[in-house]
Amino acid sequence: MGLDISTLLDKAISHAGTLGLFQDVNGHEPLNPPASGGLTCGVWVSDVTPVRTSGLGQTSARVELSVRIYTTAVQEPMDAIDPAVVGATDQLFAAYIGDFTLDGTVRQVDVFGARGEPLRARPGYLTVGETTYRVMTITLPLIADDLWEQTP
Repeated sequence: MGLDISTLLDKAISHAGTLGLFQDVNGHEPLNPPASGGLTCGVWVSDVTPVRTSGLGQTSARVELSVRIYTTAVQEPMDAIDPAVVGATDQLFAAYIGDFTLDGTVRQVDVFGARGEPLRARPGYLTVGETTYRVMTITLPLIADDLWEQTP
């Protein structure tokens, strides 16, 4: 098998990195988001589920990635925080929907949730140590064909 979950993770990290929006794009949930007013992005696997769309002898999967955008919640001007986070979210959505197969790596980004939760973004705040961050967590559901071979 040529495709594995690490390849999907790498592809999503690459997509985020090519946008030029982030100080850093991490392949994990960062323990230390940015201290300055810039944006950081973390990408990690949050769920893997086999799906019933496989061919004979192969198992396909729904691989759910979490893509989180971070910036400090206390910076000036405060009115610029949400527009920056929402703007980055918008560009990531455009990238994921516009490249529906992640350059042919997956069958599809499950935009409308045919196999589980749809592509979505949820805003919030996250406190790490004594610092509070404004975050947007994107659920990026990917349907990948033939990840594992079924052998009797």
